[in-house]
Amino acid sequence: MSAKLIPSVCPYCAVGCGFYIVVEKGKAIGIEYMTEHPTCEGALCPKGNAVLEFLNHEERLKYPLKRAGDTFVRISWDEALDLVAEGLSRNLKKHGPKSLGFLASSRCNNEENYLMQKLARMLGSPNVDNCARLCHSPTVVGLGAVFGAGAMTNNLIDLQNSKCIFAIGTNFTEAHPIVTRWVQRAKDRGAKVIVADPRITSTSWMADMHLRIKPGSDIDLLRGMMKVIIDEGLADQKFISQRTDGYQELLQNLRGFSVHEAAELTGVSADQIVKAARIYAKSPASALLYSMGITQHVCGTDNVKLCATLALVSGQIGRPGSGVWPMRGQNNVQGNCDMGGMAEFYPGYKRASDPKSAEFFESAWGASGLPLGPGLTSTEMTDAALEGTIKALYIIGEDPVICDPNIKKTTAALENLDFLVVQEIFMTATAKMADVVLPAAAWAEKDGSYTSMERRVQWIDQAVSPVGEARDGLWIINEIGKRLGLDLKGTSATEILKEINRYVPAYGGMTKERISRIGGLRWPCPDETHPGTDILHCERFATADGKAKMASVLNVPPAEMTSPEYPILLSTGRIVVHYNSGSMTRRSPSLLERDPELYVEINPEDAASLKVRHGDVVKVKTVRGETEAVARITGKVKPGIVFMPFHWQGTNIITSDALDPVSKIPEYKMAACRIEAKS
Repeated sequence: MSAKLIPSVCPYCAVGCGFYIVVEKGKAIGIEYMTEHPTCEGALCPKGNAVLEFLNHEERLKYPLKRAGDTFVRISWDEALDLVAEGLSRNLKKHGPKSLGFLASSRCNNEENYLMQKLARMLGSPNVDNCARLCHSPTVVGLGAVFGAGAMTNNLIDLQNSKCIFAIGTNFTEAHPIVTRWVQRAKDRGAKVIVADPRITSTSWMADMHLRIKPGSDIDLLRGMMKVIIDEGLADQKFISQRTDGYQELLQNLRGFSVHEAAELTGVSADQIVKAARIYAKSPASALLYSMGITQHVCGTDNVKLCATLALVSGQIGRPGSGVWPMRGQNNVQGNCDMGGMAEFYPGYKRASDPKSAEFFESAWGASGLPLGPGLTSTEMTDAALEGTIKALYIIGEDPVICDPNIKKTTAALENLDFLVVQEIFMTATAKMADVVLPAAAWAEKDGSYTSMERRVQWIDQAVSPVGEARDGLWIINEIGKRLGLDLKGTSATEILKEINRYVPAYGGMTKERISRIGGLRWPCPDETHPGTDILHCERFATADGKAKMASVLNVPPAEMTSPEYPILLSTGRIVVHYNSGSMTRRSPSLLERDPELYVEINPEDAASLKVRHGDVVKVKTVRGETEAVARITGKVKPGIVFMPFHWQGTNIITSDALDPVSKIPEYKMAACRIEAKS
């Protein structure tokens, strides 16, 4: 039997790279590069190249399990599904629908996430959320408030048309390596690259200007740049008057603020701020890229709003090479939000607080009594579980015991639940706390569609069978629904996509046939004659009146300040060979060999005063606890600042769980700590 090449999409970050899985005798034995894929042109990052190492890993969950004391025993699917239905039903009857919480998975396809939120809401619970809460909820809320749509305005290929690329709070060369090829292509064509980041990174290496701002001073920098642009007559007054509201309020906000004040607040010289502002505003096409260095703050939503406002002031939106480009993390976090996997929204971003949204889906689903929201976010569900108001939690493909901040609090919250069910591909730290563990099919073992950070929706067919008795998430959710008396009306991804086509307007024309073609389509694509949309907001914004709403904000200090007891500022982020909780990459031998253990970057000046040498194991302590890490002595971080990757459980023992009041994202990027040599 000859090998088959099955088209697929990478299950790691949200770039959405394509490749072929080589299948022989029902087994995935290799990958082939998809040179015709428009986004990656055949290139893959280290994680993409190693993707089969976790797919075929011996530790994949193969059978349903139930807790038996401190261990688990194998059970049948019927028993597992009955236990799940009983656990949810028991709490539903005793404590009401708001006692149930649901976490959808941004690693799962659109169809699974659509069905998951449908299950939650048909049970009467508004409490459904996903990992966007921890990374890009400020994008959904912030860009939504300014532009009317919380998504990337342009597309990755279009970066090659930019003449200025301003990257703030994103280390895309490590977090989204394939983006680098398009930035480099622009640079080869004469584009200027400006990077604002406290650390020296591989992204800053390719910059023409590196603005080493003080952590948490992003708003001060953005206000400083806007002040320069306005005072020097570089603002696009025609664009502002015709397509925006709020400019006079912005002028009032900036009155009395100076570039010298911005310099003092950011640690970047006034000359550099002026130069960066001029380059960005004068460029015929400027792109603004950001990621979690912008979003993961108590002012994350305001940070995003001001990134969008900078683009508006300069008229840098709605054209090739311009716009605002959130660098999103998980392979389907955009799609999960589109499908209504958020506390604030039903599918298609219909506001959960609007009775018309509930009425619409009651008619669409043949349901009654759908809940109004917003429901509890994932971070709020943790608090509610601690308080005893959330009693049961159904988690798919997320690992809060590693990913949440202050995970001692998260662990205590999960321990306080009456019932926890986890649907996973590995026995994660969170799965180990469950009452029932459901083995799920991985991405290559099921059909479905995925939406990348550039709004590109792509369909993949099942390449191989699930391992052991693992099952497609759609089958699992449907079977649970049946046992709870619900007909979710969708047993296949194809059927559910048709329902999505009907009820999510931006996906109206994204039929299976159309998005199965290499590269798929970008939303909005309202009907089957529509070619998809490369660039948003070309003529009008997605607001009620078609105008963008400029934001006027002031910086908000971090929730936690350094002190004599905790004199060092801790920040966290991604590294190139690992991914999120590490449940997949730390099971990949070729990736784990590169970075096998948790480390902390320490400036040489701090290391000398602490008497810490390169390679020493140190304790990193905050008010929440302590963890151990290997010291890496490097000038990449400034004195008084340390950096840790978040792919190991130890990091989030000590991170801050202070929340942005609007998007409820935790402030992962700012925690006061101290370093001690291990005795």
